Amino acid sequence: MRTALLLALVAVLASCATSAERAAQVEREVEQMITVYGPACERLGYKAENDQWRDCVLRLNAQQRYESYSRMPTSTTCIGHRGFFHCTTF
Repeated sequence: MRTALLLALVAVLASCATSAERAAQVEREVEQMITVYGPACERLGYKAENDQWRDCVLRLNAQQRYESYSRMPTSTTCIGHRGFFHCTTF
């Protein structure tokens, strides 16, 4: 029993990301945003590496994410009676 509990604890701790790993992940995401949206913002007339350019990069990224996730129409249907419902979302 103790061995199983210890193995489960080790697995949970191993799966937790450290703050350095999270910071590295955010840095990779920012670099990807700059690579993708930076040239577009420069073509729109923003000078690179200033606050307006950074705002443009963030806005274009937010717009793309919104469009990606809002395209999927959903429909929810629930059947059942009081105390028990089964809902399905498409």
